[in-house]
Amino acid sequence: MTRLTPAQGEELLLHGDPIELGQQADAVRRKLFDDTVTFIVDRNINYTNVCKNECKFCAFFRRKDHKDAYLLSYEEILDKVRETAEAGGTQVMIQGGLHPDLGIEYYEKMLRLIKENFPQITIHSFTATEIQYFAQQAGLSILDTLKRLQAAGLSSLPGGGAEILVDEVRRRVSPKKIMTDDWLHVMECAHSIGMESTATMVIGFGETMAQRIEHMEKIRRLQDKTGGFRAFITWTYQPGNTELGGEKTTGWDYMRTLALTRLYMDNVKHIQGSWVTQGERIGQLTLGFGADDLGSIMLEENVVRAAGTRYEMSINKMADLIRGAGRQPAQRDTEYRVIRRFPSP
Repeated sequence: MTRLTPAQGEELLLHGDPIELGQQADAVRRKLFDDTVTFIVDRNINYTNVCKNECKFCAFFRRKDHKDAYLLSYEEILDKVRETAEAGGTQVMIQGGLHPDLGIEYYEKMLRLIKENFPQITIHSFTATEIQYFAQQAGLSILDTLKRLQAAGLSSLPGGGAEILVDEVRRRVSPKKIMTDDWLHVMECAHSIGMESTATMVIGFGETMAQRIEHMEKIRRLQDKTGGFRAFITWTYQPGNTELGGEKTTGWDYMRTLALTRLYMDNVKHIQGSWVTQGERIGQLTLGFGADDLGSIMLEENVVRAAGTRYEMSINKMADLIRGAGRQPAQRDTEYRVIRRFPSP
């Protein structure tokens, strides 16, 4: 299959029939994965909601002096990791705000405590935004910061903080946050030391279709160079309780964009559907639009919930959801290795 150009990608987003795009994306998925659809059991641990970036699209952050501001103790974090392990989880995704009082030593100690007590748990944590902030606070390069965190137990990076990798959009929705080249640099440094990551895109900020393609093109180019992205994940901006406000984008817009990511991101193996922001039924539909993975059952999730969107999931419910789409459910680990298959009912 000939690689789509940016112009072709934009044309498909603007005028492509979503059903046809879905069929094409599903055909690509089937060649790679047959009928297997994966998910992971993990927990999002938000160690603090204090953040100096104050992004307009975020309903989760609090200023340091706010009555609802918090910082979890190491003991509280370890309790959450313990609960994850006991529930059959294999991964924790630790993310927080940019807390002004925490240095890199805080994170190194956190990572070491988790690895010492739960060596079986993979630590897939900290966004590129956080990594750059840790480096600035410590007066270190991005590469040296990542090496220190890796030595302490960090295995891989989630793709959060990317939103839309176009500075014009970023300056409008999150002017204090890192810009496009910063995000890409963190990921390239991580890949250079064998630390793989995921890549994400958040749609619905009022960006143009050309800007969505520009975002995808930047990820695709870096993937050509490093091969370090395991998956590409698209979800939608949740406007509830945010300063930015606005309306949710439509389900069809999301599905068309999701299908296009499978066709455009031809060098990223896994495409994840977002039941967390879309709900179970659209999450299920993503499996016919190019997605081979439904992400996490999320034993805990706080950021999307803060914006007023909340869905619940369990292992059995997830397996039934996948079966209902005519696929074979399988639990995976962070590296997308299947660790458990679920029989037909």
